[in-house]
Amino acid sequence: MAAKSTPAVAYLRTSSAANVGQDKDSHKRQQEAIEAYARTAGLAVREPPFYDAAVSGADPIESREGFASLLAFLAEHPEVRTILVESASRFARDLIVQETGYRMLQARGISLVAVDSPESFLDDTPTAVLIRQVLGAVSEFEKAMTVAKLRGARDRKRAITGKCEGRKSMAEARPEVVSAARRMHRVNPSTGKRRSAPEIAAALAEQGYLTATGRPFRPTAVRRMLGLEKPRRMA
Repeated sequence: MAAKSTPAVAYLRTSSAANVGQDKDSHKRQQEAIEAYARTAGLAVREPPFYDAAVSGADPIESREGFASLLAFLAEHPEVRTILVESASRFARDLIVQETGYRMLQARGISLVAVDSPESFLDDTPTAVLIRQVLGAVSEFEKAMTVAKLRGARDRKRAITGKCEGRKSMAEARPEVVSAARRMHRVNPSTGKRRSAPEIAAALAEQGYLTATGRPFRPTAVRRMLGLEKPRRMA
């Protein structure tokens, strides 16, 4: 029984309007080269190929209509994880566009193969290495800027509200319990006294105000509801 071929898709690009069309030399050459490689590599190319006509090799890949359609196809067909191009320059002539596009596809688990030189996108030429290092540095810078912006937003919110993250306070999570506890803590006009925290805890339980685990609130929790005891902070 013959082994099942791995599915793949072909991507073609021509930069000159004079070479647009299936009967033109550029289109036929690219498709024939891709099909020949696919046969020897055990790949089954889905038809038809995705094609960007009269598109510059310096244009970012995400701005190309044909390549956008290819990405949409891959999103709908997760079994297809390989893109075949005639050469690295057919994918993109600009090295930065090549590297950024290749990194984007890698992040999505998609393999990009230039059939004239299958290892071309893995070449470690000085220029390619420099581009990868620059892209890596830019990525780290953008990540650091995002972290700094989020930290600044948290600091501003904390300065206004006194709280930003972590577990919600009882007043935020169970406002009805806090409201009941504060009513119970009011001075009794007959005696001139307030209920103690243990007494309020018992009264809350009698009225059905219990913790998330179904237990009565502890006196320390009641004192926090009343603002008589500050929550302990983690060291």
